[in-house]
Amino acid sequence: MHRRRFLQLMTAVLAATSLGGCSPSEPLRIGVHPWIGYESLYLAEEFGWLPDRLQLVKQHAASHSIEGLIAGDLDAAALTLDEALRVRGAGVPVRIVTVTDVSVGADVLLVRPGIDHLTDLPGRRVAVELDAVSGVMLFAVLDAAGLGTDDISVVDMPVNEHAEAWRRGIIDASVNYEPEASRLEAMGAVRLFDSSQLPETIFDVLVVTEEAVEGRPDDVRALVRAHFLGLRHMVRNLHDSVYRIASRQDISPALVRQSLATVMLPELSANHRYLARNGRLNLVANQLETVLLREGLLETRAGARRMADASFLPRSLP
Repeated sequence: MHRRRFLQLMTAVLAATSLGGCSPSEPLRIGVHPWIGYESLYLAEEFGWLPDRLQLVKQHAASHSIEGLIAGDLDAAALTLDEALRVRGAGVPVRIVTVTDVSVGADVLLVRPGIDHLTDLPGRRVAVELDAVSGVMLFAVLDAAGLGTDDISVVDMPVNEHAEAWRRGIIDASVNYEPEASRLEAMGAVRLFDSSQLPETIFDVLVVTEEAVEGRPDDVRALVRAHFLGLRHMVRNLHDSVYRIASRQDISPALVRQSLATVMLPELSANHRYLARNGRLNLVANQLETVLLREGLLETRAGARRMADASFLPRSLP
């Protein structure tokens, strides 16, 4: 269930955006990687709800999808909202056509015993993957505490390295998500803050390039419909879905259920609200864009208020 690694975007790669691009004779290529909020797409493929003209390009991490979008090898991808903003800021126009999940506890700040309040963080060594959604979580935590990154010692490292750093005593706190959170808690870490205290702030989304939106709108609609069919199966057939997900990701059903409990999976009506012109997604994207610019993780404004596109959402499902 590895999640979200945003690699540095190279100028040389940006030149590739003028090459490739989707053609009606080729499948619409969708980058996806293991994360509970994206499981609807895997289920849609498994049950035949994903038309043949749509192809899941299965990756190990979000970085591969990001690189694919930049190089013109992908037409769509499942990403976090901050990753979508950075892709657009890097010169690849994408639109958000679906919110796949909202974090309600999936992203956490874990600390060593004795750190009882956010105001105890100054001077502490905090591990965080700055170029991923964990960075966004850290900035939100610091804002809640009235602190800045200068008040702590930021240890920038991939989330899957936090447990070893914790074991070696290199860090005092970690910003992470499942399954790393459970590993650290088993080692004695204490949950001090999580995304349930930041309602409707951390989003995972399905993005599509504007080239695909304009050239293949029917395929984009089919993709969005497939997501909601997969989601409906997850909701109505939870037991079956849990064991399918566990088998595919080679994890325990208990961990799948635990992960599901930390996210909200918006159905159609919620998506229509989120993606509305003045909806929550546009508001959060604009705020997040400002934070990323402030922290030097975005070089130029990405046009956050123009990203959400509700036009591909079906009004109902059969």
